[in-house]
Amino acid sequence: MRLTMVGTGYVGLVTGVCLSNTGNDVTCLDVDAGKIEKLKRGVCPIYEPGLTELMERNIAAGRLKFTTDKAGAHRDADMIFICVGTPSDERGHTDLKYVQGAADDIAEVIKQLGPNQKPKVVVVKSTVPVGTTFMVRDRIREKVGPGIPFEVADNPEFLKEGAAIDDFNKPDRVVVGVEKESVGELMRDLYDPFVRNGHPIFVMDVLSAEMVKYASNNFLATKISFINEMANLCEAYGANISRVREGMCSDKRIGSQFLYPGLGYGGSCFPKDTLACIMMGDKAGIEATLSKAVHHVNQKQRERFFDKMQAHFKREGGLNGKTIAFWGIAFKPRTDDIREAPALTLMRKALGFGAKVRAFDPVANENARAEMGVGLGASGVTICDDMYECLQGADALVISTDWDEFKSPDFERVTKMMNGRAIFDGRNLYRQAQMAQLGFSYYSVGRAAVKAG
Repeated sequence: MRLTMVGTGYVGLVTGVCLSNTGNDVTCLDVDAGKIEKLKRGVCPIYEPGLTELMERNIAAGRLKFTTDKAGAHRDADMIFICVGTPSDERGHTDLKYVQGAADDIAEVIKQLGPNQKPKVVVVKSTVPVGTTFMVRDRIREKVGPGIPFEVADNPEFLKEGAAIDDFNKPDRVVVGVEKESVGELMRDLYDPFVRNGHPIFVMDVLSAEMVKYASNNFLATKISFINEMANLCEAYGANISRVREGMCSDKRIGSQFLYPGLGYGGSCFPKDTLACIMMGDKAGIEATLSKAVHHVNQKQRERFFDKMQAHFKREGGLNGKTIAFWGIAFKPRTDDIREAPALTLMRKALGFGAKVRAFDPVANENARAEMGVGLGASGVTICDDMYECLQGADALVISTDWDEFKSPDFERVTKMMNGRAIFDGRNLYRQAQMAQLGFSYYSVGRAAVKAG
């Protein structure tokens, strides 16, 4: 099939590359000319394991192209996938301006092609509030007028950053929302190469398909907030969340996925999608009580962790003048995505109390430099290119992302590089007994603190 991806962000690029790899002719469209020129040269703008190699292979084969030409991208496409951003605004509401803009561009081309064209299928791939796909349909219909054929569908993505290629190529399920059975069959044909492992393609109504994505992400966010609330209770009563988790997760009705205590969820999906569920509830007059609690617990988790840092340094006059090292900036490992990353929240809080910040991440350093204004006059922040260099002169170390290289560091070297002996482990990477033996004050999540000396 001839496919166009509108947007070369995380969803559009991964989707376009993977669909081109099964023989489709894919054009990726973006308004950012600089980004498109880099993509044409095979330079991938995001860090995602395996993506660059797959992209280069399909560019070389002529199946994958990049352009800023909207008319050219849409004119010959059988299917047009809208993969643009749907960020939350200052109220937490979903901003659909990019979706609307994409719909308008598509409508202009469809209108020019006239009534005798083969009906194009406009697929909303972006995560959108329930009813948005019909808004896209009605917006296009209003602009092209009667008698000009096209169809719409919704096709939510379920890609985990850091494992997106595997997730796309071996999906747990494919969800498609359609108005017509014939469009459902086209989508089945497109995705059939990816479900030969026996996993299902669910073809359903459009509104249910849109809701599947929100229901899935909101439930996973709920699991994260739940285990963090249990961790906080464990700290209050002297229990150990690691032991509690083992006993709880051995129940096959519960399982273990997404039940890891820590600093809470971040990234581009869970925060935005939880807020979207709250927004949809408000609009419908149905209070999303659980979703609000999930969001509140998540935001509070970062504050609780920072309180541990403040309490530790209280006897020394607080954080003012202290140097705090951070291992990990991305919101999770295997990605350079720093959107809603807990590390950024903690770094900014530390700066606000007069501390200096040194930070290292294996792949997110450049994004962090841009976000924190390093090199543009920002003071108090140093982004380091080596995990041990990051510790130079530090009074404390914060573990904010569980990259593999942080799990078994050279603690003798750590001790020599740091001024202080405090570790605030937001990912529970180390054993308490080990930290006590090494002489660290060690604070984790849901477990008793270890005090040096």
